[in-house]
Amino acid sequence: MSRRMPATLMLVLSSLALAACEVTIDSDTAEAAPSFEIEFDPSLSESAQDGRLLVMLATHDDEEPRFLIDNSTDTQLIFGIQVEDWQPGSPAAIDASARGFPLDLSEVPEGSYYVQALLNRYRDFNLSNGKVVSLPPERGEGQQWNRKPGNFYSEPVKVDISRNSTTRIVLDQAIPEIEPPADTQYVRHIKMKSELLSEFWGEDVYLGAHVLLPHGFDENPDARYPLMVNHGHFPYDFSGFRTEPPDPDLEPDFSERFGVEGYNRIQQQEAYAFYQQWISDDHPRYLVMLVQHATPYYDDSYAVNSGSQGPYGDAINHELIPYVEEQFRGIGEGWARFTYGGSTGGWEAMATQVFYPEMFNGAFIACPDPIDFRAYLTVNIYEDDNAYYYESPFQVLPRPGHRDYLGNVHASQYDYNRLEAVLGDKTRSGQQYDIWEATYSPMGDDGYPVRLWDKDTGEIDHEVAEYWRENYDLVHILQRDWATLGPKLEGKLHIYVGDMDNYYLNNAVYLAEEFLESTTDPYYAGEVDYGDRAEHCWNGDHENGNHISRLRYNTRFLPRILERIETTAPEGADLTSWRH
Repeated sequence: MSRRMPATLMLVLSSLALAACEVTIDSDTAEAAPSFEIEFDPSLSESAQDGRLLVMLATHDDEEPRFLIDNSTDTQLIFGIQVEDWQPGSPAAIDASARGFPLDLSEVPEGSYYVQALLNRYRDFNLSNGKVVSLPPERGEGQQWNRKPGNFYSEPVKVDISRNSTTRIVLDQAIPEIEPPADTQYVRHIKMKSELLSEFWGEDVYLGAHVLLPHGFDENPDARYPLMVNHGHFPYDFSGFRTEPPDPDLEPDFSERFGVEGYNRIQQQEAYAFYQQWISDDHPRYLVMLVQHATPYYDDSYAVNSGSQGPYGDAINHELIPYVEEQFRGIGEGWARFTYGGSTGGWEAMATQVFYPEMFNGAFIACPDPIDFRAYLTVNIYEDDNAYYYESPFQVLPRPGHRDYLGNVHASQYDYNRLEAVLGDKTRSGQQYDIWEATYSPMGDDGYPVRLWDKDTGEIDHEVAEYWRENYDLVHILQRDWATLGPKLEGKLHIYVGDMDNYYLNNAVYLAEEFLESTTDPYYAGEVDYGDRAEHCWNGDHENGNHISRLRYNTRFLPRILERIETTAPEGADLTSWRH
């Protein structure tokens, strides 16, 4: 029997879904809202534009309004509409009908605001299956709407907003291009055309990699090296590696996330310490590779084959990795490859090991995105009917989306999805829930990913959920296929998470551990570990806080990697040339 959310809950907490409720609202009140008339200067382009048009309001000018939108308690206001064939010099209106976060325009208090508008520009992609989709192309920034080169925007202006005010804005600025990072002695930057992805997207698609070379690489031309593949969010460069001592004149900053003074100095010191360790005589020599694989949907592809994004898993593992190993003398065998990462990178590391079990000899999986969709954050997508609210006939019980280590909730599932709905429709927000859909969902008839749940109401489509289960629910796949996967994964899965992860990611890890510890023939022989009161993204370090351990990914798992190489390498394997 289908359970439905009470209409009162929709009215109180889901302003995006008011139209679906049979509620009488005074028309004068509903229409009394500030409006904005926006046009773009023909000097930016003489062509019509498609994309997401956004207006931001801020109560202060600490930063531009476009940088003040998030799911924190300090977020400022944003409103968005879709524009198609928008002509230069022709005004587009953002009014009471526009989606807003965290308020609708009719709810905005009157007063003075810093106002800014921005167009996240889209273009058409002619997919090889004949479908055409309009998406924001990646421009080297990692799919960030407020920093994307080529996007049009206006300078912030302070204005008085009232219920009936109309503000006119001209977009007369364009975000400049990004200078690509330069090669150094130790860090090389690779760009490679993917034939697999180019075929899917119907145009040339390139994958990138930032490769950290071992000390003595040029002086030892006969050496071949193991490879560590670090997955995670879009990397502009190989960060956390610094060949110079910390800058003594660096003005110390404060990290609100960690509550640490001078965190920028700590980061430089850790980066320099990594370099010193890297060049020391007793440090093993190996290659480290960061994958650069932003898509039109997000800052990375999630490193798996996907119905809506294309065969990124095969492209990375069968095209990019062999290319890097050929360029930089990798050993090129499964026993000498390892993968690791945290959060998004944690999920990717586990998925890579599971879907390509013999290509890697171990995955070090920190604070992974949901690896069991029975605990998709605070939702069981198979049994729950609504993603935003707990079942209750009379109470309004929102599902939490973010907490601190004491359990204080700062945002709900609905809050995150409401912001995404403002930033883009059809899974085009470039944010977290939309990329999960872009990765895990089948492609719809219109060429866009099929929604797991209604973005307005949170009602879950269980047919889509079943597709997710069979194709991307990692724990389900392990359970279903353990007879064949188990022998290939023995000793390879190492999972770490804080038991107070901000996004409740530990809940899925509990379910994974329950299955893994029950395995026989063979026993999984890996590790699952939890950090006491540790938040996102704990990686197994019981001695240092997240603010330190997150800076040591490239060396943290090395002792276990070396041990595994020594115990699992086949007879006759090269265990010496890379120990120069």
